[in-house]
Amino acid sequence: MPRSLDGLVFAPVADQAPGQVGTSTRFAYHERDGRIWAEYEGGDVAQGFLVGTREGDRIDFRYVQLKIDGTTSSGHCVSSVVELPDGRIRMDETWEWESQEGHGTSVVEEVAPLT
Repeated sequence: MPRSLDGLVFAPVADQAPGQVGTSTRFAYHERDGRIWAEYEGGDVAQGFLVGTREGDRIDFRYVQLKIDGTTSSGHCVSSVVELPDGRIRMDETWEWESQEGHGTSVVEEVAPLT
């Protein structure tokens, strides 16, 4: 059985384009019965939410975010969950915007819990 993401906090390992998620963004994940959701903020993101499903090591979710400039955007992401040698979790993500042009890949890794 794959390790639960419930209560874990993730951060990108690299910055994306300006106005998007960056290394100072933090994602607080929740998981229950195959459902995934998270709240995120930091950097250019004032507030964001994601919701989706998990089957084994595959996550499929939609996200919506409010940027600090007051604009909103949304998209779709599919992630592969990988356990690192040190026991932390990494997610390799393939995403695309649905509210604007653009797509790409990113990596987020487990970090210390939010205080």
